[in-house]
Amino acid sequence: MTARRLVLVANARMPSQRAQSLQVAHAAASFARAGLETTLLYARRRDTPAVEDVNALWDHYGVTAGPRPQARAVGCVDWIDAVPRKLQYLPARMQELSFSRAAARTVQRSFPGAIVLSREIETAHRLARAGAERLFLEIHRVPGGDLRRRWLREAAAGAAGVVAISGGVRDDLVGLGVDAASVRVEHDAYDPGRFDDLPGRDAARRRLELSSEARVVVYTGGLLEWKGVDVLVDAARLLPEVTVVIAGGMDADVARLRARAEGLANVRIDGFRPPADVPLYLAAADVGVVPNRARPAISARYTSPLKAFEAMAAGLPLVASDLPSLREILRKGEAVFVEPEDPAALAAGIETLLADDARRAAARRALRGRAGEHTWDARARRLLAWMSERSGVVV
Repeated sequence: MTARRLVLVANARMPSQRAQSLQVAHAAASFARAGLETTLLYARRRDTPAVEDVNALWDHYGVTAGPRPQARAVGCVDWIDAVPRKLQYLPARMQELSFSRAAARTVQRSFPGAIVLSREIETAHRLARAGAERLFLEIHRVPGGDLRRRWLREAAAGAAGVVAISGGVRDDLVGLGVDAASVRVEHDAYDPGRFDDLPGRDAARRRLELSSEARVVVYTGGLLEWKGVDVLVDAARLLPEVTVVIAGGMDADVARLRARAEGLANVRIDGFRPPADVPLYLAAADVGVVPNRARPAISARYTSPLKAFEAMAAGLPLVASDLPSLREILRKGEAVFVEPEDPAALAAGIETLLADDARRAAARRALRGRAGEHTWDARARRLLAWMSERSGVVV
């Protein structure tokens, strides 16, 4: 049998300032480029412009030209942003559950026979209970609550296979009772098309209004607390001769970080930038930073940060927290590893790498040498071959 349709289910706001939405967009597009008729089911959220032109959505995320997915917004109960952050747990669970149920109904009614790759446990649980075939589950973190862990076990038992975003996720799935033979680890990736016309360092700096003589350290990505960017700001206090540029984050997190960096002349916080601008920041940098905290588990064991793969594409040497999640991705010689949550250690790692031209050059060669393994298209090809093996359906 053959199956040329794939549905990716993701409770993501599209478009948004979160890296999750970027990952979802590029993952969906990679399946379309692999020749599948691909549809992304995403959440219709309040205060988010409706997607009138689906190609504009893919353009926003810098998706390479060529075959592109369809996208369909799925309704949900959404009043998360109507309450303060500290009260958002219950409305967030309601939003997740309502989206997942609606997405499962949409799959059953509109996509019979399609391969389904669900990032949502509840959607996969409902489809598995209904006896869905060609069902796969993608897990980015293992939940802590007993009910959702039971749903995860039951969904995994009824699915043809489970994709784990990291080895830490795989280990916890197996510890939960999921059949190890059904789990495949596939990390995040990058789209090489976004790096085809990467400018030289001086040209990138001119466009970003950075000095050609400065020693520049760049962080791109989200600003959630576990990502450790506040540790980078504190490290910058110890590096007054180094320019630290931070690009990314949601508005509230940007405001919080700017308050922490107040008075630091060597720290520039640009806030959220369109995904298409990220390669420019990487091209302008001497060193990149991945300063994750040691807790929670999503930081230490689960995460598969897009910024690490984008650094591979740009050949940008890294200073990274010494955590299992990052050691799993980055090899010796590609990054300087430092103790997490220690500004002095982070500052020392940055200074060490900035002072060693030969080490940075070797890191650039090593990163670029492995970059081809981590494109979205390479990931999609591996996944489709595995899905064919697990389901008995040629895709």
